[in-house]
Amino acid sequence: MNFHVLTLFPEMIMQGLSESIIGKAREKGSIRVEAVNIRDYTEDKHKKVDDYPYGGGAGLLMQAQPVCDAHADVLNKIGKEGVRTIYLTPQGKTFNQRMAEELAGEEDLIFLCGHYEGIDERALEEVVTDYVSLGDFVLTGGELPAMVMIDSIARLVPGVLHNDDSAADESFSGYLLEYPQYSRPEMFRGKKVPEVLLSGDHKKIRAWREEAAIERTKQRRPDMYAEYEKLTACRNRLLKKDKLHYIAMSELIHRAQAQLLFWGDEGILLKDRKSDVYMISATDKETGSKILDTVFCCDSEKEKNADTVKLSLNDGDMFVTYESFMNDVLAEHFGYTRIYDCVTYAYTRKEALPVKHTDIRQLDCGALECICENYHQAERSYIKSLLLSGSIFGIYEEGQLAGFMGEHKEGSMGLLEIFPAHRKKGLATALESFMINRTLKKGYIPYCNAFSDNEESIGLQEKLGLYPAKKKIWWLKK
Repeated sequence: MNFHVLTLFPEMIMQGLSESIIGKAREKGSIRVEAVNIRDYTEDKHKKVDDYPYGGGAGLLMQAQPVCDAHADVLNKIGKEGVRTIYLTPQGKTFNQRMAEELAGEEDLIFLCGHYEGIDERALEEVVTDYVSLGDFVLTGGELPAMVMIDSIARLVPGVLHNDDSAADESFSGYLLEYPQYSRPEMFRGKKVPEVLLSGDHKKIRAWREEAAIERTKQRRPDMYAEYEKLTACRNRLLKKDKLHYIAMSELIHRAQAQLLFWGDEGILLKDRKSDVYMISATDKETGSKILDTVFCCDSEKEKNADTVKLSLNDGDMFVTYESFMNDVLAEHFGYTRIYDCVTYAYTRKEALPVKHTDIRQLDCGALECICENYHQAERSYIKSLLLSGSIFGIYEEGQLAGFMGEHKEGSMGLLEIFPAHRKKGLATALESFMINRTLKKGYIPYCNAFSDNEESIGLQEKLGLYPAKKKIWWLKK
């Protein structure tokens, strides 16, 4: 991942991001940081980049010309338009972990650091895509917020942390704060490490950590705990209702990706924070229609009331439905059409599967063209985002890529493709076994959505011991 920082103080950026984990990630090439001196682009012979604001007022304002030219030069070097450009300002949207996760899926990010009384509005209108704040306070410049954001985003990039699973265990990655941690010595100033952590019983340790995280969240962040309680109750209801049929919804909550938009006896509507996929279940057609009307606004409502609190659907947003009548409701309300009929398969055991083929590697964007040529059920931009997040793995024979498989943003296993010359050798079995074990290691339930007419895929799921849901689900888009 590449970070480009437009600043008047490039040494501050480079020195601040040269130590510890981020410094090591830069050294091994997991991330790249470039500090671009805005002053180098001024047309003023005295290297001046600021002037007094029109209309009067205290202080100086950074001029538009050097900012715009510096930004244009970065885009030219990157070789593409539309790179997200973040202006660090107290007037922006407050930065949080969800935003960090979203931005970590980008290949390039540009940060614009203001100084003095800010930057000429015309420059901001021309280059900025996102206005972001660290909080309701004012700093002397945007460099510190930029470094904070880069640190937070970079640690989510594959290969930056020594243990890539550790980012998922920490505060704000889920619905709970992180549990207390202890190291040597066992006794410090009369305080002993909790006995369960010394027991070696991993099941008891996990239970203790979960309970400790719940208690800490309840005490320190009651707002987060209230959301956790609501989502836990929703998941318990789904599991009791039909575990296999609703496994995608249940796992979305378990993996702390779910935004709960509606729930009750009449139905449930979730949104996946990572993929913007909506999942809806309702008791009947009329109820499903009411849920959609409650949560979403149609085009006419947008025009009548710009301040509506309802959500708006974008053209790329997709739905997963759990009852066939909801397909008709979504078609009538928002023009959605069915694209996939799927049978959900889940691996419900705890034991890892044997993987006979050992040359399986995480793929990067260097494999993008190959994947796009061989897999046609997903858009190029989506595949690229999965590669950037480290979610696609390749299987090799004699050093040559023989196939690949990945994990979709909402959590299901998929994108399985073995190249023709390498089929009938058990590579699909080995690759999916690897993905199942990887999911189990993270504490999740492995599952996939097999197309209803894909007999080969269904046969593989049954061979590996995955159980099918009794009812189908449907994927829809506009």
